[in-house]
Amino acid sequence: MIHYVTGRSGDFVSNIALYSDPFFPHNCLLTRHLKVEAHARLGRSFRNEGFHAKRERAGRQTRRAVTVKLKPFKNEPLIDFSKGRETAKMQQALDLVRSRMSKEHPILIGDQKIQTEEKLRSYNPAHRAQIVGIFQKGTVDHVNRAVDAAQQAFKGWSALPAEKRIQCVIKAASLMRRRKLELMAWIVLEVGKSWAEADADVAEAIDFAEYYSREMLRLDAPQPLVKISSERNQLRYQPLGVGAVIPPWNFPLAIPAGMTFAAIVAGNTVVLKPSSDSPATAFQLMNILRNAGLPPGVVNFVTGNGDTVGNALVAHPKVRFTAFTGSKTVGLRINQLAAAPQPGQIWIKRVIAEMGGKDSIIVDADADLEQAVEGVAVSAFGFQGQKCSACSRAILVEKIYDKFLVRLVERTRKLRMGAPDEPGVNFGPVINDRALRTICSYIDKGRSEGRLLLGGGVHQPQGFFIEPTIIADVAPTATVAQEEIFGPVLVVIKAKDFDDALRIANNTEYGLTGAVYTRSRKKIKQAMGQFHVGNLYINRKCTGALVGVHPFGGFNMSGTDSKAGGRDYLLLFLQAKVMSEKVK
Repeated sequence: MIHYVTGRSGDFVSNIALYSDPFFPHNCLLTRHLKVEAHARLGRSFRNEGFHAKRERAGRQTRRAVTVKLKPFKNEPLIDFSKGRETAKMQQALDLVRSRMSKEHPILIGDQKIQTEEKLRSYNPAHRAQIVGIFQKGTVDHVNRAVDAAQQAFKGWSALPAEKRIQCVIKAASLMRRRKLELMAWIVLEVGKSWAEADADVAEAIDFAEYYSREMLRLDAPQPLVKISSERNQLRYQPLGVGAVIPPWNFPLAIPAGMTFAAIVAGNTVVLKPSSDSPATAFQLMNILRNAGLPPGVVNFVTGNGDTVGNALVAHPKVRFTAFTGSKTVGLRINQLAAAPQPGQIWIKRVIAEMGGKDSIIVDADADLEQAVEGVAVSAFGFQGQKCSACSRAILVEKIYDKFLVRLVERTRKLRMGAPDEPGVNFGPVINDRALRTICSYIDKGRSEGRLLLGGGVHQPQGFFIEPTIIADVAPTATVAQEEIFGPVLVVIKAKDFDDALRIANNTEYGLTGAVYTRSRKKIKQAMGQFHVGNLYINRKCTGALVGVHPFGGFNMSGTDSKAGGRDYLLLFLQAKVMSEKVK
Protein backbone atom coordinates (compact mmCIF):
# COMPACT_ATOMS: atom_id res chain seq x y z
CA MET A 1 0.00 0.00 0.00
CA ILE A 2 1.34 3.39 -0.99
CA HIS A 3 0.72 6.94 0.22
CA TYR A 4 1.31 9.83 -2.13
CA VAL A 5 1.90 13.34 -0.85
CA THR A 6 1.90 16.12 -3.42
CA GLY A 7 3.01 19.73 -3.19
CA ARG A 8 3.79 22.78 -5.31
CA SER A 9 6.35 22.29 -8.06
CA GLY A 10 9.84 23.37 -7.10
CA ASP A 11 9.46 22.31 -3.47
CA PHE A 12 12.08 20.05 -1.89
CA VAL A 13 10.61 16.53 -1.75
CA SER A 14 12.06 13.57 0.10
CA ASN A 15 10.87 9.98 -0.11
CA ILE A 16 10.15 8.37 3.25
CA ALA A 17 9.16 4.70 3.44
CA LEU A 18 7.35 3.22 6.43
CA TYR A 19 7.60 -0.55 6.65
CA SER A 20 5.46 -2.82 8.77
CA ASP A 21 8.03 -4.21 11.19
CA PRO A 22 7.63 -5.42 14.79
CA PHE A 23 11.11 -4.05 15.53
CA PHE A 24 9.81 -0.55 14.78
CA PRO A 25 6.39 -0.20 16.40
CA HIS A 26 5.75 3.45 15.58
CA ASN A 27 4.29 4.28 12.19
CA CYS A 28 4.08 8.04 12.14
CA LEU A 29 6.39 10.70 10.82
CA LEU A 30 6.58 14.14 12.41
CA THR A 31 8.33 17.12 10.90
CA ARG A 32 8.11 20.80 11.66
CA HIS A 33 5.77 21.23 8.73
CA LEU A 34 3.83 18.03 8.34
CA LYS A 35 2.49 15.05 10.21
CA VAL A 36 1.60 11.97 8.19
CA GLU A 37 0.03 8.93 9.82
CA ALA A 38 -0.55 5.51 8.32
CA HIS A 39 -4.20 4.48 8.45
CA ALA A 40 -5.53 0.97 8.70
CA ARG A 41 -8.30 1.01 6.12
CA LEU A 42 -7.81 0.88 2.36
CA GLY A 43 -8.92 3.77 0.22
CA ARG A 44 -8.97 6.30 3.06
CA SER A 45 -7.54 9.69 2.12
CA PHE A 46 -6.71 12.65 4.31
CA ARG A 47 -5.56 16.26 4.07
CA ASN A 48 -2.84 17.83 6.23
CA GLU A 49 -1.57 21.40 5.85
CA GLY A 50 -2.30 21.63 2.15
CA PHE A 51 -0.87 18.24 1.18
CA HIS A 52 -2.71 15.09 0.18
CA ALA A 53 -2.12 11.43 0.79
CA LYS A 54 -3.93 8.61 -0.95
CA ARG A 55 -3.78 4.91 -0.22
CA GLU A 56 -3.69 2.52 -3.15
CA ARG A 57 -3.27 -1.18 -3.50
CA ALA A 58 0.22 -2.37 -4.38
CA GLY A 59 -0.42 -5.98 -5.36
CA ARG A 60 0.70 -8.48 -2.78
CA GLN A 61 3.18 -6.11 -1.14
CA THR A 62 2.73 -5.43 2.57
CA ARG A 63 5.04 -2.45 2.48
CA ARG A 64 3.62 1.02 2.98
CA ALA A 65 5.62 3.82 1.35
CA VAL A 66 5.14 7.46 2.18
CA THR A 67 6.46 10.44 0.27
CA VAL A 68 6.89 13.34 2.69
CA LYS A 69 7.38 16.94 1.71
CA LEU A 70 10.19 18.50 3.76
CA LYS A 71 11.05 22.11 3.30
CA PRO A 72 14.74 23.00 2.98
CA PHE A 73 16.61 23.04 6.27
CA LYS A 74 16.40 26.21 8.34
CA ASN A 75 18.02 26.89 11.69
CA GLU A 76 15.74 26.82 14.72
CA PRO A 77 14.72 30.37 15.72
CA LEU A 78 15.77 31.73 19.11
CA ILE A 79 13.45 33.13 21.76
CA ASP A 80 13.03 36.87 22.28
CA PHE A 81 13.10 37.30 26.05
CA SER A 82 12.38 41.02 25.79
CA LYS A 83 8.77 39.90 25.61
CA GLY A 84 7.33 39.54 29.08
CA ARG A 85 5.26 36.53 28.14
CA GLU A 86 8.37 34.53 27.19
CA THR A 87 10.08 35.48 30.44
CA ALA A 88 7.10 34.29 32.47
CA LYS A 89 7.03 30.98 30.58
CA MET A 90 10.73 30.46 31.23
CA GLN A 91 10.29 31.10 34.94
CA GLN A 92 7.50 28.52 34.98
CA ALA A 93 9.81 26.03 33.26
CA LEU A 94 12.49 26.67 35.88
CA ASP A 95 9.96 26.05 38.65
CA LEU A 96 8.93 22.80 36.97
CA VAL A 97 12.51 21.55 36.72
CA ARG A 98 13.30 22.55 40.30
CA SER A 99 10.41 20.36 41.40
CA ARG A 100 11.96 17.42 39.52
CA MET A 101 15.54 17.85 40.72
CA SER A 102 17.32 15.66 43.28
CA LYS A 103 15.69 12.52 41.90
CA GLU A 104 17.61 9.33 41.14
CA HIS A 105 18.02 8.09 37.57
CA PRO A 106 19.15 4.65 36.37
CA ILE A 107 21.64 3.33 33.90
CA LEU A 108 19.71 2.36 30.75
CA ILE A 109 20.87 -0.76 28.90
CA GLY A 110 18.48 -2.19 26.35
CA ASP A 111 15.12 -2.22 28.09
CA GLN A 112 16.69 -2.55 31.56
CA LYS A 113 16.93 0.13 34.24
CA ILE A 114 19.92 -0.54 36.48
CA GLN A 115 20.84 0.76 39.94
CA THR A 116 24.25 0.58 41.61
CA GLU A 117 25.34 0.91 45.20
CA GLU A 118 27.70 3.79 44.48
CA LYS A 119 26.18 7.01 43.20
CA LEU A 120 27.19 10.13 41.31
CA ARG A 121 25.58 13.51 41.95
CA SER A 122 25.13 16.45 39.66
CA TYR A 123 25.10 19.89 41.31
CA ASN A 124 23.92 23.36 40.38
CA PRO A 125 27.17 25.38 40.00
CA ALA A 126 25.39 28.56 41.05
CA HIS A 127 24.17 26.90 44.28
CA ARG A 128 26.78 24.30 45.12
CA ALA A 129 24.68 22.47 47.70
CA GLN A 130 21.72 22.02 45.32
CA ILE A 131 21.57 18.53 43.83
CA VAL A 132 20.25 18.43 40.27
CA GLY A 133 20.19 14.66 39.97
CA ILE A 134 21.50 11.40 41.44
CA PHE A 135 23.01 8.88 39.04
CA GLN A 136 24.59 5.45 39.08
CA LYS A 137 28.33 4.84 39.17
CA GLY A 138 28.77 2.43 36.30
CA THR A 139 31.45 -0.26 36.07
CA VAL A 140 33.28 -2.15 33.35
CA ASP A 141 30.59 -4.83 33.61
CA HIS A 142 27.93 -2.24 32.73
CA VAL A 143 30.01 -1.17 29.74
CA ASN A 144 30.23 -4.78 28.54
CA ARG A 145 26.49 -5.27 28.93
CA ALA A 146 25.72 -2.01 27.15
CA VAL A 147 27.99 -2.86 24.22
CA ASP A 148 26.36 -6.30 23.95
CA ALA A 149 22.91 -4.70 23.94
CA ALA A 150 23.98 -2.20 21.29
CA GLN A 151 25.48 -4.94 19.14
CA GLN A 152 22.31 -6.99 19.38
CA ALA A 153 20.16 -3.97 18.47
CA PHE A 154 22.47 -3.15 15.55
CA LYS A 155 21.28 -6.25 13.69
CA GLY A 156 17.77 -4.90 13.37
CA TRP A 157 18.43 -1.16 13.38
CA SER A 158 21.06 -1.24 10.62
CA ALA A 159 18.79 -3.38 8.44
CA LEU A 160 15.99 -0.82 8.49
CA PRO A 161 15.60 1.57 5.58
CA ALA A 162 17.19 4.93 6.32
CA GLU A 163 13.76 6.55 6.13
CA LYS A 164 12.59 4.66 9.19
CA ARG A 165 15.62 5.69 11.22
CA ILE A 166 15.05 9.26 10.12
CA GLN A 167 11.50 9.00 11.41
CA CYS A 168 12.72 8.63 14.98
CA VAL A 169 15.19 11.49 14.75
CA ILE A 170 12.63 13.86 13.22
CA LYS A 171 10.18 12.91 15.97
CA ALA A 172 12.90 13.65 18.55
CA ALA A 173 13.32 17.11 17.03
CA SER A 174 9.59 17.69 17.35
CA LEU A 175 9.63 16.63 21.00
CA MET A 176 12.61 18.86 21.80
CA ARG A 177 10.84 21.77 20.15
CA ARG A 178 7.77 21.10 22.24
CA ARG A 179 9.83 20.88 25.46
CA LYS A 180 12.26 23.64 24.60
CA LEU A 181 11.82 25.80 27.70
CA GLU A 182 11.97 22.81 30.01
CA LEU A 183 15.20 21.59 28.39
CA MET A 184 16.62 25.09 28.69
CA ALA A 185 15.78 25.09 32.38
CA TRP A 186 17.69 21.84 32.91
CA ILE A 187 20.71 23.38 31.19
CA VAL A 188 20.52 26.61 33.20
CA LEU A 189 20.31 24.75 36.51
CA GLU A 190 22.82 21.99 35.77
CA VAL A 191 25.69 23.82 34.05
CA GLY A 192 25.00 27.51 34.73
CA LYS A 193 24.19 28.81 31.26
CA SER A 194 22.30 32.04 30.78
CA TRP A 195 18.85 31.85 29.26
CA ALA A 196 20.18 32.97 25.87
CA GLU A 197 23.02 30.43 25.91
CA ALA A 198 20.63 27.64 26.95
CA ASP A 199 18.24 28.63 24.18
CA ALA A 200 21.04 28.33 21.64
CA ASP A 201 22.03 24.93 23.08
CA VAL A 202 18.56 23.45 22.59
CA ALA A 203 18.15 25.08 19.19
CA GLU A 204 21.41 23.50 18.05
CA ALA A 205 20.25 20.07 19.20
CA ILE A 206 17.06 20.47 17.16
CA ASP A 207 19.09 21.67 14.19
CA PHE A 208 21.33 18.60 14.36
CA ALA A 209 18.29 16.32 14.25
CA GLU A 210 16.71 18.10 11.30
CA TYR A 211 19.94 18.59 9.35
CA TYR A 212 21.36 15.09 9.74
CA SER A 213 18.01 13.57 8.80
CA ARG A 214 18.05 15.43 5.50
CA GLU A 215 21.71 14.57 4.98
CA MET A 216 21.01 10.87 5.46
CA LEU A 217 18.32 11.05 2.80
CA ARG A 218 20.90 12.54 0.44
CA LEU A 219 23.51 9.89 1.24
CA ASP A 220 21.01 7.04 1.03
CA ALA A 221 20.07 8.00 -2.52
CA PRO A 222 21.94 6.52 -5.51
CA GLN A 223 25.42 8.05 -5.61
CA PRO A 224 26.91 9.31 -8.88
CA LEU A 225 29.53 7.10 -10.52
CA VAL A 226 31.21 7.15 -13.89
CA LYS A 227 29.25 4.83 -16.20
CA ILE A 228 30.68 2.12 -18.43
CA SER A 229 28.68 0.04 -20.89
CA SER A 230 29.82 -3.40 -19.70
CA GLU A 231 28.85 -3.08 -16.03
CA ARG A 232 26.12 -1.93 -13.72
CA ASN A 233 27.76 -0.22 -10.72
CA GLN A 234 26.43 1.29 -7.54
CA LEU A 235 27.85 2.78 -4.36
CA ARG A 236 25.93 2.51 -1.11
CA TYR A 237 26.78 3.81 2.31
CA GLN A 238 26.33 1.44 5.22
CA PRO A 239 26.73 1.86 8.99
CA LEU A 240 29.82 0.94 10.98
CA GLY A 241 28.47 -0.79 14.09
CA VAL A 242 28.49 0.05 17.79
CA GLY A 243 29.80 3.48 18.70
CA ALA A 244 30.87 5.21 21.90
CA VAL A 245 29.54 8.75 22.32
CA ILE A 246 31.45 10.73 24.96
CA PRO A 247 30.29 14.36 25.16
CA PRO A 248 31.39 17.24 27.42
CA TRP A 249 29.34 19.17 29.95
CA ASN A 250 29.50 22.62 28.33
CA PHE A 251 26.92 21.86 25.64
CA PRO A 252 24.98 19.31 27.69
CA LEU A 253 22.22 18.78 25.12
CA ALA A 254 23.53 19.94 21.73
CA ILE A 255 26.74 17.91 21.62
CA PRO A 256 25.45 14.57 22.96
CA ALA A 257 22.38 14.98 20.75
CA GLY A 258 24.40 15.87 17.68
CA MET A 259 26.86 12.99 17.97
CA THR A 260 24.09 10.53 18.86
CA PHE A 261 21.74 11.63 16.07
CA ALA A 262 24.53 11.38 13.51
CA ALA A 263 25.41 7.88 14.66
CA ILE A 264 21.90 6.45 14.77
CA VAL A 265 20.49 8.10 11.65
CA ALA A 266 23.37 6.44 9.80
CA GLY A 267 22.28 3.06 11.17
CA ASN A 268 24.74 2.63 14.03
CA THR A 269 23.93 1.93 17.65
CA VAL A 270 25.39 3.81 20.59
CA VAL A 271 26.57 3.64 24.16
CA LEU A 272 26.28 7.18 25.51
CA LYS A 273 28.55 8.05 28.41
CA PRO A 274 27.61 11.59 29.53
CA SER A 275 29.81 13.96 31.47
CA SER A 276 29.51 13.51 35.23
CA ASP A 277 28.82 17.26 35.46
CA SER A 278 25.74 17.14 33.18
CA PRO A 279 24.06 13.71 33.28
CA ALA A 280 20.61 15.11 34.08
CA THR A 281 20.37 16.98 30.78
CA ALA A 282 21.65 13.93 28.91
CA PHE A 283 19.00 11.84 30.65
CA GLN A 284 16.34 14.15 29.22
CA LEU A 285 17.73 13.32 25.77
CA MET A 286 17.31 9.62 26.53
CA ASN A 287 13.68 10.20 27.52
CA ILE A 288 13.09 12.09 24.28
CA LEU A 289 14.58 9.28 22.21
CA ARG A 290 12.45 6.68 23.97
CA ASN A 291 9.33 8.79 23.47
CA ALA A 292 10.26 9.22 19.82
CA GLY A 293 9.97 5.45 19.39
CA LEU A 294 13.65 4.49 19.36
CA PRO A 295 13.85 0.74 19.96
CA PRO A 296 15.63 -0.50 23.13
CA GLY A 297 19.36 -0.99 22.78
CA VAL A 298 19.87 1.47 19.93
CA VAL A 299 21.09 4.08 22.43
CA ASN A 300 22.26 2.91 25.84
CA PHE A 301 23.03 5.25 28.74
CA VAL A 302 25.89 4.48 31.15
CA THR A 303 26.99 7.02 33.75
CA GLY A 304 30.28 6.72 35.60
CA ASN A 305 33.84 7.96 35.92
CA GLY A 306 35.79 8.55 32.75
CA ASP A 307 38.76 6.49 33.88
CA THR A 308 36.51 3.47 34.41
CA VAL A 309 33.54 3.69 32.07
CA GLY A 310 35.07 5.89 29.38
CA ASN A 311 38.31 3.96 28.99
CA ALA A 312 36.57 0.57 28.98
CA LEU A 313 34.12 1.79 26.36
CA VAL A 314 36.75 3.19 24.00
CA ALA A 315 38.95 0.08 24.26
CA HIS A 316 36.14 -2.46 23.92
CA PRO A 317 36.84 -4.73 20.91
CA LYS A 318 33.23 -4.56 19.73
CA VAL A 319 33.16 -0.75 19.69
CA ARG A 320 33.74 0.38 16.10
CA PHE A 321 34.11 4.13 16.64
CA THR A 322 34.28 6.83 19.31
CA ALA A 323 32.74 10.28 18.93
CA PHE A 324 34.32 12.56 21.53
CA THR A 325 34.31 16.23 22.47
CA GLY A 326 36.43 17.47 25.36
CA SER A 327 39.93 18.36 26.43
CA LYS A 328 43.12 17.76 24.48
CA THR A 329 44.46 15.49 27.23
CA VAL A 330 41.45 13.19 27.21
CA GLY A 331 41.13 13.28 23.44
CA LEU A 332 44.71 12.15 22.95
CA ARG A 333 44.20 9.39 25.49
CA ILE A 334 41.11 8.20 23.61
CA ASN A 335 43.03 8.26 20.34
CA GLN A 336 45.79 6.19 21.92
CA LEU A 337 43.38 3.65 23.40
CA ALA A 338 41.46 3.32 20.15
CA ALA A 339 44.65 2.79 18.13
CA ALA A 340 45.69 -0.29 20.11
CA PRO A 341 43.89 -3.40 18.77
CA GLN A 342 42.25 -5.62 21.39
CA PRO A 343 41.87 -9.41 21.29
CA GLY A 344 38.96 -10.23 19.00
CA GLN A 345 38.97 -6.82 17.30
CA ILE A 346 38.71 -7.06 13.50
CA TRP A 347 38.77 -3.39 12.45
CA ILE A 348 40.70 -0.16 12.84
CA LYS A 349 38.62 1.98 15.18
CA ARG A 350 37.61 5.45 14.09
CA VAL A 351 37.96 8.44 16.40
CA ILE A 352 35.94 11.58 15.75
CA ALA A 353 37.40 14.16 18.14
CA GLU A 354 37.00 17.84 18.94
CA MET A 355 39.56 18.77 21.57
CA GLY A 356 39.45 22.47 22.32
CA GLY A 357 41.39 25.54 21.33
CA LYS A 358 43.30 28.68 22.17
CA ASP A 359 41.33 30.99 19.95
CA SER A 360 42.41 34.45 18.85
CA ILE A 361 40.66 37.54 17.53
CA ILE A 362 42.83 39.94 15.55
CA VAL A 363 41.83 43.62 15.54
CA ASP A 364 43.51 45.66 12.84
CA ALA A 365 44.14 49.40 12.95
CA ASP A 366 41.36 50.13 10.44
CA ALA A 367 38.71 48.01 12.19
CA ASP A 368 35.33 49.26 13.38
CA LEU A 369 36.35 49.40 17.05
CA GLU A 370 32.83 49.41 18.46
CA GLN A 371 31.99 46.26 16.51
CA ALA A 372 35.31 44.65 17.44
CA VAL A 373 34.96 45.41 21.16
CA GLU A 374 31.53 43.81 21.18
CA GLY A 375 32.75 40.76 19.31
CA VAL A 376 35.73 40.22 21.61
CA ALA A 377 33.70 40.68 24.80
CA VAL A 378 30.92 38.32 23.74
CA SER A 379 33.36 35.72 22.42
CA ALA A 380 35.54 35.84 25.53
CA PHE A 381 32.90 35.94 28.27
CA GLY A 382 29.84 34.22 26.82
CA PHE A 383 29.10 31.23 29.10
CA GLN A 384 32.04 32.40 31.22
CA GLY A 385 34.53 31.49 28.49
CA GLN A 386 33.70 27.79 28.85
CA LYS A 387 33.59 27.04 25.14
CA CYS A 388 36.24 25.49 22.95
CA SER A 389 35.51 28.31 20.49
CA ALA A 390 35.81 31.12 23.06
CA CYS A 391 38.18 34.00 22.40
CA SER A 392 41.00 33.66 24.92
CA ARG A 393 43.46 35.90 23.07
CA ALA A 394 42.82 39.39 21.67
CA ILE A 395 45.67 40.34 19.35
CA LEU A 396 45.62 44.11 18.79
CA VAL A 397 47.67 46.09 16.30
CA GLU A 398 49.64 48.60 18.39
CA LYS A 399 48.11 51.67 16.75
CA ILE A 400 44.72 51.01 18.40
CA TYR A 401 45.96 48.98 21.40
CA ASP A 402 45.41 51.48 24.24
CA LYS A 403 42.17 52.89 22.84
CA PHE A 404 40.73 49.39 22.39
CA LEU A 405 41.61 48.32 25.95
CA VAL A 406 39.73 51.26 27.45
CA ARG A 407 36.61 50.42 25.48
CA LEU A 408 36.92 46.69 26.18
CA VAL A 409 37.09 47.23 29.94
CA GLU A 410 34.06 49.53 29.78
CA ARG A 411 32.07 46.92 27.84
CA THR A 412 33.06 44.05 30.12
CA ARG A 413 32.00 45.96 33.23
CA LYS A 414 28.44 45.89 31.89
CA LEU A 415 28.20 42.13 32.32
CA ARG A 416 25.75 41.15 35.05
CA MET A 417 27.11 38.34 37.21
CA GLY A 418 24.76 36.14 39.22
CA ALA A 419 22.76 32.92 39.34
CA PRO A 420 21.65 32.37 35.73
CA ASP A 421 18.16 31.25 36.67
CA GLU A 422 17.48 34.94 37.34
CA PRO A 423 16.25 36.90 34.31
CA GLY A 424 18.76 39.37 32.93
CA VAL A 425 21.88 37.60 34.24
CA ASN A 426 24.39 37.11 31.43
CA PHE A 427 27.45 35.96 33.38
CA GLY A 428 27.16 32.93 35.63
CA PRO A 429 29.38 30.46 37.47
CA VAL A 430 32.09 28.12 36.23
CA ILE A 431 31.17 24.46 36.31
CA ASN A 432 32.72 23.18 39.55
CA ASP A 433 35.32 23.70 42.26
CA ARG A 434 38.08 21.99 40.29
CA ALA A 435 37.53 24.33 37.36
CA LEU A 436 37.47 27.32 39.69
CA ARG A 437 40.80 26.37 41.24
CA THR A 438 42.40 25.71 37.83
CA ILE A 439 41.22 29.04 36.42
CA CYS A 440 42.41 30.90 39.50
CA SER A 441 45.86 29.34 39.13
CA TYR A 442 46.02 30.70 35.57
CA ILE A 443 44.93 34.14 36.78
CA ASP A 444 47.75 34.07 39.35
CA LYS A 445 50.14 33.10 36.57
CA GLY A 446 48.77 35.90 34.41
CA ARG A 447 49.48 38.49 37.11
CA SER A 448 53.17 37.69 36.72
CA GLU A 449 53.07 37.40 32.93
CA GLY A 450 51.02 40.53 32.23
CA ARG A 451 49.04 43.42 33.66
CA LEU A 452 45.69 42.65 35.33
CA LEU A 453 43.24 45.19 33.93
CA LEU A 454 39.98 43.84 35.24
CA GLY A 455 38.57 41.08 37.41
CA GLY A 456 40.48 38.25 38.98
CA GLY A 457 38.20 38.06 41.99
CA VAL A 458 36.34 34.99 43.23
CA HIS A 459 32.81 34.98 44.67
CA GLN A 460 31.81 31.62 46.08
CA PRO A 461 29.63 31.80 49.17
CA GLN A 462 27.07 29.70 47.27
CA GLY A 463 28.47 28.97 43.82
CA PHE A 464 31.61 28.95 41.70
CA PHE A 465 31.85 32.53 40.47
CA ILE A 466 34.95 34.14 38.99
CA GLU A 467 34.88 37.73 37.76
CA PRO A 468 35.45 38.33 34.04
CA THR A 469 39.19 38.84 33.85
CA ILE A 470 41.34 40.77 31.36
CA ILE A 471 45.13 40.51 31.43
CA ALA A 472 47.01 42.88 29.09
CA ASP A 473 50.62 43.22 27.89
CA VAL A 474 51.06 39.45 27.62
CA ALA A 475 53.89 37.99 25.54
CA PRO A 476 52.75 35.68 22.70
CA THR A 477 54.68 32.77 24.21
CA ALA A 478 53.52 33.26 27.82
CA THR A 479 51.81 30.35 29.57
CA VAL A 480 48.46 32.14 29.69
CA ALA A 481 48.80 32.90 25.97
CA GLN A 482 49.47 29.27 25.04
CA GLU A 483 47.46 26.95 27.28
CA GLU A 484 43.69 26.49 27.18
CA ILE A 485 42.21 28.02 30.35
CA PHE A 486 38.53 27.28 29.67
CA GLY A 487 37.22 30.07 31.81
CA PRO A 488 36.48 33.82 31.85
CA VAL A 489 40.07 34.94 31.26
CA LEU A 490 41.08 37.01 28.23
CA VAL A 491 44.74 37.79 27.52
CA VAL A 492 45.60 40.76 25.32
CA ILE A 493 48.68 40.76 23.08
CA LYS A 494 50.15 43.71 21.19
CA ALA A 495 51.19 43.18 17.56
CA LYS A 496 53.36 45.47 15.47
CA ASP A 497 51.15 45.20 12.41
CA PHE A 498 48.71 42.86 10.70
CA ASP A 499 51.41 40.47 9.49
CA ASP A 500 52.76 40.20 13.02
CA ALA A 501 49.23 39.62 14.34
CA LEU A 502 48.76 36.67 11.97
CA ARG A 503 52.09 35.21 13.01
CA ILE A 504 51.06 35.42 16.67
CA ALA A 505 47.63 33.94 15.96
CA ASN A 506 49.26 30.83 14.48
CA ASN A 507 51.80 30.26 17.27
CA THR A 508 49.82 27.78 19.40
CA GLU A 509 49.33 24.04 19.03
CA TYR A 510 45.61 24.55 18.45
CA GLY A 511 43.63 25.61 15.38
CA LEU A 512 39.92 25.72 16.11
CA THR A 513 38.36 29.17 15.66
CA GLY A 514 39.59 32.67 15.02
CA ALA A 515 38.32 36.04 13.88
CA VAL A 516 39.67 39.11 12.16
CA TYR A 517 38.30 42.65 12.35
CA THR A 518 39.46 44.81 9.44
CA ARG A 519 38.00 46.91 6.63
CA SER A 520 40.73 45.89 4.20
CA ARG A 521 39.71 43.37 1.53
CA LYS A 522 43.39 42.63 0.93
CA LYS A 523 43.92 41.74 4.59
CA ILE A 524 40.73 39.68 4.70
CA LYS A 525 42.01 37.65 1.76
CA GLN A 526 45.39 37.33 3.46
CA ALA A 527 43.76 36.05 6.67
CA MET A 528 41.66 33.55 4.77
CA GLY A 529 44.83 32.08 3.32
CA GLN A 530 47.13 32.29 6.34
CA PHE A 531 45.08 32.15 9.57
CA HIS A 532 45.31 28.40 10.25
CA VAL A 533 42.02 27.50 11.94
CA GLY A 534 39.08 25.28 11.07
CA ASN A 535 36.54 28.09 11.50
CA LEU A 536 37.57 31.63 10.59
CA TYR A 537 35.18 34.54 11.01
CA ILE A 538 35.54 37.99 9.48
CA ASN A 539 34.20 41.07 11.30
CA ARG A 540 32.12 39.00 13.70
CA LYS A 541 32.59 37.00 16.90
CA CYS A 542 34.43 33.67 16.88
CA THR A 543 31.67 31.75 18.69
CA GLY A 544 28.14 30.81 17.71
CA ALA A 545 28.54 28.39 14.80
CA LEU A 546 25.22 27.47 13.22
CA VAL A 547 24.40 23.97 11.97
CA GLY A 548 24.53 23.84 8.19
CA VAL A 549 25.91 27.38 8.01
CA HIS A 550 29.25 27.00 9.80
CA PRO A 551 30.34 23.31 9.81
CA PHE A 552 32.48 23.12 12.94
CA GLY A 553 35.84 21.50 13.66
CA GLY A 554 39.48 22.46 13.97
CA PHE A 555 43.05 21.71 12.97
CA ASN A 556 46.14 20.52 14.84
CA MET A 557 45.50 19.67 18.50
CA SER A 558 41.96 21.00 18.19
CA GLY A 559 40.86 17.63 16.83
CA THR A 560 40.13 15.72 13.65
CA ASP A 561 38.41 18.60 11.81
CA SER A 562 35.20 16.59 11.83
CA LYS A 563 33.03 19.54 10.72
CA ALA A 564 29.96 18.81 12.82
CA GLY A 565 26.82 20.22 11.27
CA GLY A 566 28.22 19.97 7.76
CA ARG A 567 27.80 17.82 4.66
CA ASP A 568 30.91 15.74 5.42
CA TYR A 569 30.01 14.79 8.99
CA LEU A 570 27.77 11.76 8.46
CA LEU A 571 30.44 10.13 6.30
CA LEU A 572 32.46 9.67 9.49
CA PHE A 573 29.74 7.30 10.73
CA LEU A 574 29.41 5.37 7.47
CA GLN A 575 31.46 3.14 5.18
CA ALA A 576 31.04 2.92 1.43
CA LYS A 577 30.40 -0.33 -0.43
CA VAL A 578 30.70 -0.54 -4.20
CA MET A 579 28.83 -3.29 -6.09
CA SER A 580 29.67 -4.08 -9.71
CA GLU A 581 27.70 -6.43 -11.97
CA LYS A 582 28.86 -7.44 -15.43
CA VAL A 583 26.06 -7.02 -17.96
CA LYS A 584 27.87 -7.52 -21.30
